[in-house]
Amino acid sequence: MAAVAVDAVHTKVQMIDQIFFSVARTLDWDRLARTTVNRICHMLGYEIPVGNPRISLAELAELYSYDLHELRRDVNRGLQSEIFKNYKMVQDFRIAMIRLCQFEFKTGQFTDAEAEAVKAWLRGQLSQISLLRNTRIFRRITRTNARAMLFSLVHWLTSNEYTGLLLTLDLQQFFKGRERDATGMRIMYTRAAIIDTYESMRQLIDNTDEFQSMATVVCLPPDFTIDRTRGMDLYQALKLRIYDEVRDEARDNPFGTLVRLGGLKNDVDYDLAGQGMAPWQQQMLRRVLPQR
Repeated sequence: MAAVAVDAVHTKVQMIDQIFFSVARTLDWDRLARTTVNRICHMLGYEIPVGNPRISLAELAELYSYDLHELRRDVNRGLQSEIFKNYKMVQDFRIAMIRLCQFEFKTGQFTDAEAEAVKAWLRGQLSQISLLRNTRIFRRITRTNARAMLFSLVHWLTSNEYTGLLLTLDLQQFFKGRERDATGMRIMYTRAAIIDTYESMRQLIDNTDEFQSMATVVCLPPDFTIDRTRGMDLYQALKLRIYDEVRDEARDNPFGTLVRLGGLKNDVDYDLAGQGMAPWQQQMLRRVLPQR
């Protein structure tokens, strides 16, 4: 599983595209592309040598005494079938993954500069969108399409030997003072920015069915429930989705989309068995909370 932690101190979490960029910067895109290429070659009947997992197209053609141009055509058809026709991912993301796979396999259809531009585009570091003209990608990743890109990314991870994505959002910065640290890089949040963040959290909850194989853990201080200027009372749409309604206070709904991690008497020294939790709850806590 890919685990990514995003801290509101250094990332503008009110912007979903910045969250996507933070996730993208932690991933090895070349490795993901190579996994896909090797899988497609295996499907086509061309086993990748164990001693040379990063074999190029020309080397594979020589290994099997097969025509280079015919092999390139077969591989491109496989990429079209496995990636471009996989409509669980949005079109721009599909195009980008095909280009990275072609570059990783050294098919000669994609240059080093174009590959670096695609990875910079995914990481939010591209200076000019015109650098992607030859790749058929014509727009940047912004707040309007970043959520769909995140959907696509999770599906891409699960297609390449990952079980999913664990995203941790640390939002404790919302309730800290306005003093800056020594580097001056700490981000301060206005009420408008906090509302935008809560809106993104609300959308993540509503999109639970679409975010298959993804878990989001949000870290907030107790002030979140009592602070009327910066807490959950600031955005009623989010509060209505997470606030306790008519239910058993001693038992969570195992079929619900939210799991509430709270009620620990001691943050440093806690006892899972003494909390009266079900076995599935104890197992989830062991995965999420740090081991002491």
